[in-house]
Amino acid sequence: MKIKILGTAAAEGWPGIFCECSVCQKARKLGGKNIRTRSSILIGKEHKIDFPPDTYLHLVKYNISFSRIKYLFITHAHYDHYNPSDLLMRRFPPFTRTPLPSLKIYGNSLAQRWTFDLLKIMERNFEKNFPLYNFEFQVVEPFKEFRAGNLRILPLLANHDKSQICYNYLFSTSHWSFLQAFDTGWYPEETWEKLKEIASQKAFDLVIMDCTNGKIETGKKGGHLGIKEIIEMKKKLTSQGNIKNNSRFIATHFSHGGGLLHQELEKILLPEGIEVAFDGMEINLPER
Repeated sequence: MKIKILGTAAAEGWPGIFCECSVCQKARKLGGKNIRTRSSILIGKEHKIDFPPDTYLHLVKYNISFSRIKYLFITHAHYDHYNPSDLLMRRFPPFTRTPLPSLKIYGNSLAQRWTFDLLKIMERNFEKNFPLYNFEFQVVEPFKEFRAGNLRILPLLANHDKSQICYNYLFSTSHWSFLQAFDTGWYPEETWEKLKEIASQKAFDLVIMDCTNGKIETGKKGGHLGIKEIIEMKKKLTSQGNIKNNSRFIATHFSHGGGLLHQELEKILLPEGIEVAFDGMEINLPER
């Protein structure tokens, strides 16, 4: 199974859309892995995590057909992770000239409200024409596993925005497991307990985790992690058996506010066994 990291930036992108700070100017000059779009991950061809404003760019840049995506997992209702206005383009006709397979969207109740409130504003007859969009939204609950296609998904509580339930998702098959863990600070105790329970069954093959704050230290109270905190998270996951020596651990969701470009992040994190994600990065998980 191929995991493709489509975007690796925090809310403002990198360089920041309106920012002229020295770090953003360096990113513009150096280019390459220092150019980061808003965060999203593709799992195989049918499963996608988050739906950011940069989704259209991802589809064009990486030659992805969104019509093949059947399952969309929303971590939380922040605009850089969920831009439901683009769902308007699912309407057949006129925005697509070919019928689309059904799309199932999973997320919290606020993301569900965003979806339908916004589309009702954008299309006056949305309720009447809703069948033309061919999607449905399922509100998920913390720690209640469900299936989507050939994957099992367990929503875990993230520590990010106290005004809504924010999720990290654990994806698994009989052959592999992958923890998506961006947009979180230090996990709440309920999540640590669930992870400890899971560790008795199987270690994760892959973890892709938040490192928004870079060199800024926030401790265990912030809604994001930095370098110090992601290293501590890795150590705790290792100590309770969630990851092993052969597990891949990747940092993502970087903000220019963290102050470190790609090579600078690598210099600090690689010795800790933590890879640094870049837009377009691919990881292959074993199918057997």
